[in-house]
Order: sequence, then structure tokens, then C-alpha cells
Amino acid sequence: MQLIKIDKARYRRHLNRVIVGCIAGLAVGSLVIAQLLIALFPDESGSHFHWNLTGVVITSAIIGFLLNKYRGHPFMTEVVYVWDLKQALNKINRKMLKIKAAGQEGNIDALLAMQYSYAGSRLLWQLDDNTIIMEELAIAQAELDSLTAKYQVTINADDYDASILKQF
Repeated sequence: MQLIKIDKARYRRHLNRVIVGCIAGLAVGSLVIAQLLIALFPDESGSHFHWNLTGVVITSAIIGFLLNKYRGHPFMTEVVYVWDLKQALNKINRKMLKIKAAGQEGNIDALLAMQYSYAGSRLLWQLDDNTIIMEELAIAQAELDSLTAKYQVTINADDYDASILKQF
């Protein structure tokens, strides 16, 4: 997955609309389905927790289906890209201890995975205005730069492929 520039304003606008749509859909859908189930199958004890829960589960499944169905729509381009990028970075982060250890030994694939992780994290944090951790990222990037200089390698985040994670 290549790192690309995202229009921050468009991304935020579309993400907010998707979030609001999901929340509204969940609230309305859950209530409608739960009320329909309660009307069809009343409970003498007055407890309708299971029907309310069923309404939430069914509505959540419908929303998940719709999000998956429309993930290729142009409106969803930035939102889906960020979701996919977060998944790619999570795969790296789950193996980061092994990757860092291999990077200290000069493994080029490990250094490349670290570069991609740092560049992708920087992109995400800028999109989400999460600048608090940027100093830590700058320190980690400086350590990576010193390792690449030590082993005399040049790495580019664009060369990253998720298949290199299999070795860690």
C-alpha cells in the first residue's frame, strides 16, 4: 500500500458524514427493529432487553454490510484509504519489537518496515491533528536514520510491501 497525500478537509468532511450517518442509522435502525420485534413477540414480564440487543446487532450488521458494499464509491475514497492504512500499520506494530531488533542488526526489510510505519503514522497523525506524539516520532525517525547511515542503505517507504512482515 503506497502512501499518498490526502486532502485533509475533504477527508474530515467525509469521515464526519460517515460517522454521523452510522450513528443515526444505528440509533434509528435499532429502535425500529427492536420495536417491531417487541410488537410481534411481546414479553409478559416487560423485559425487552433481548429484543433491543437484537435490534442493535441486526442494525450493526446492516451498517457493516453497507459500508463494505460502498467502500469503492468515490465519496469513500479517503475514508477507506485511511482505514486500510491503519490496518497496515497495525500489522507492523504487532511485530514492531521483532522488527526493531532485526533493524538493529541491519536487516533492510526491517528498516523498510520501520520507515513505512513512521511515514504512515506521520500522515495519519497529521490528518487527525494528533501532533502530541510527533516529537516521539521524530526521535524514532532520527534513530532509524542513524541505522540507515550505519549500514549504508537507502530506504524509501514507497518500496514497502506487506509480504516482508512474514519473516518477523
